[in-house]
Amino acid sequence: MYFPYRENTAYLLIICSIMTCSAVNAEEKEGEILPPTIQKLMKGYNKYLRPFFDNGPVTVGMSLDIASIDTISEINMDYTATIFLRQRWTDERLCFEGNKSLSLDGRLVELLWVPDTFIVDSKKSFLHDITVENRLIRIYPNGTVLYALRITTTVACSMDLTKYPMDKQTCTLQLESWGYNINDVMFYWTRGNDSVRGLNTLRLAQYTVEDHYTSVSEAVYETGRYPKLVFHFDLKRNILYFILETYVPSILLVVLSWVSFWISQSSVPARICIGVTTVLTMTTLMMGARTSLPNANCFIKAIDVYLGICFSFIFGALLEYAIAHFCSLHQPHQKNSTVKKLVDEDDADMNGTITAVSGGQNHQNEPADESRNGKQIKRPRDSVLKRLLCVFYCFHVQNPHHIDNYSRLSFPLSFMIINVIYWVYYLYF
Repeated sequence: MYFPYRENTAYLLIICSIMTCSAVNAEEKEGEILPPTIQKLMKGYNKYLRPFFDNGPVTVGMSLDIASIDTISEINMDYTATIFLRQRWTDERLCFEGNKSLSLDGRLVELLWVPDTFIVDSKKSFLHDITVENRLIRIYPNGTVLYALRITTTVACSMDLTKYPMDKQTCTLQLESWGYNINDVMFYWTRGNDSVRGLNTLRLAQYTVEDHYTSVSEAVYETGRYPKLVFHFDLKRNILYFILETYVPSILLVVLSWVSFWISQSSVPARICIGVTTVLTMTTLMMGARTSLPNANCFIKAIDVYLGICFSFIFGALLEYAIAHFCSLHQPHQKNSTVKKLVDEDDADMNGTITAVSGGQNHQNEPADESRNGKQIKRPRDSVLKRLLCVFYCFHVQNPHHIDNYSRLSFPLSFMIINVIYWVYYLYF
């Protein structure tokens, strides 16, 4: 009898044997590709166990090269940098004879144990892979391994914008071990503060790197204590851009609002046009200055204070004309004469009272009720009223045209004094 399933079984056995032979040949070819030294090192090597697994922690030295700092965002409170991260450690299982190091292809890193280092405050990061993954592996005869990476990362940086744009910010780059605690791995900077290079040659758009330093600490979590390296760098904002973009235009607008003091009060359209135009322009400038800042920021920034001062002076110049024009239309000449008359009467009454008191000594025999007539009893009340009218008269502007004369001096002088206080406070305190 004919059984077709037996032929199928024979075909399957032949195919499996061919695949097995192909896999063995592929492994042999891969083994032949590796140099004999690497084959000897990898024999019996377990990449899942760290070096000195039973003999204390492994020490990992680190160094950085800052290739570029692309953006520093006040809105997102972060910065984006491209760095070259280099890590060194000693693996006693990789010692070999010779006096030359072995530079391996970056793809062979999958065969070795490497530290589980990560950037703490990183929002997003990626490893460059054009044209191949930018990784370097170098093994020295004493078992030291050099592992280098090229990474672009966006790191959070908490900023204090109270003195913006005359502020200074301190940002950090923190490196920690994800799974190995201080009993397994220890981190250190290979050259102290010189372990980080590249900042001296950076040219940033709005900032200048004033200082940088490194520190070693530990990160404490619920799962244990982990090694941590911190790189600090201080950034000082360049104010020249803001002087040309914001401060100078706002000062010119304030000066432009003072032009109305030299225009006749009868030229209502001209003075109103200058006042309203400068107020609207200043409002637009204030809105434009806040476009590069976070909307939900609760800080009162230095630039907000200055723009508020300029807006107050511009609005004050507009109110000055409104007051002067109102006084010129309703100049109370009769009230002024009445006030003067009351003041003169008050002076005369005071003189009369003094005379009566002095004369009373010569007429002691006169009846006492004569010195207490109705007119003399009402005199104290009239005196208080007349004194209030005198105070009002002192604050009264006799000539409304003098308001512009006073403003021509008071506005520029007060603006200069406030500017001195502003710049001294925000630059030196």
